[in-house]
Amino acid sequence: MTNLTSRRGLLFGAAAVSAGAVLTGCTSNEPDDGEDKAADTQPAADDKPGKPVTIGYAGPQADHGWLNAVNDQAQKRAEKYSEVTLEVTEGSNDTAQQIGQIETLINKKVDVLVVLPADGKALTQVGLKAMRAGIPVINLDRIFNSPQAYRCWVGGDNYGMGLNAAHYIGEKLKDKPDARVIELAGIDNLELTQQRTQGFDDGLKNYPNIKKVARQAAEFTVESGQAKMAQLLQAQSNFDALWNHDDDQGVGALRAIEQAGRDDFLMVGGAGALSAFQAIKADSGVLKATVLYPPTMAASAIDLARALGQGKGVSGLAEFEIPSTVTCYSAVVDKENVDQYMSTGFK
Repeated sequence: MTNLTSRRGLLFGAAAVSAGAVLTGCTSNEPDDGEDKAADTQPAADDKPGKPVTIGYAGPQADHGWLNAVNDQAQKRAEKYSEVTLEVTEGSNDTAQQIGQIETLINKKVDVLVVLPADGKALTQVGLKAMRAGIPVINLDRIFNSPQAYRCWVGGDNYGMGLNAAHYIGEKLKDKPDARVIELAGIDNLELTQQRTQGFDDGLKNYPNIKKVARQAAEFTVESGQAKMAQLLQAQSNFDALWNHDDDQGVGALRAIEQAGRDDFLMVGGAGALSAFQAIKADSGVLKATVLYPPTMAASAIDLARALGQGKGVSGLAEFEIPSTVTCYSAVVDKENVDQYMSTGFK
């Protein structure tokens, strides 16, 4: 607790000095050259080597293409900086094992922790333990139950995925009377799936000519995607667009579509798999776009951890400290911009 308190004291002290300088400047009509210089020398992270920082990284088992890409993005980003040492734990979906791994990193006294918890609720207490030990935590994607368990949360926008998928489909079908769409969702009991569906439904409300006529939940796997898509195709002989929540299960969905000989609708995927990007670029099938849930958020988490460990802010922002929350944008990738994103696609 002592280390954390002292760090907070330094931050609050810096903020107080900055506020005092601003107030002093406001009492005069003359420009304050000193104030301008202070702004110019604001400590912001850049690519130049700085103070050595040891970052502990703990993620879940990479049993899904996206999770494997997250781990890969974190490690490659850390390699970019000569002064960063990355202590990586073996990924685990067992909460007790992951807690033990994080406690080991705490005992090693790493400077900053980046944690993608297997279960945010279950790992909240170990996040709190790290913060109380004076080790700031970057909470990646699956959020802890308490804001006190992390210094900064970095993650994707599940609601935004659904919203942007609906807008893309809506613009494609806005001139078609009585358009029909279907949805291949993920695991229904997950909050992220519910958020994606809610965003999709809310987005479709902007297009009164479009009606969602069917929804089926899969399990984020190729096999479940193929089986559930086959059921949807059998039940719906006529529709204009499909939104699939996940590109991994989308591989199976596309198999079912090909087997059924269907090409009378457009498909939008989700997440940003390399196979989806390649299919979009080829433009030879129903898949026309995918909405990102970018694994590059892990690279951003490493950047923020490095800045935090070096006592710097973020380049391009006026604040002296890194933000407390960073929500990545769910961009739509189609044939027009797919080349820009190809290098971020995961297998």
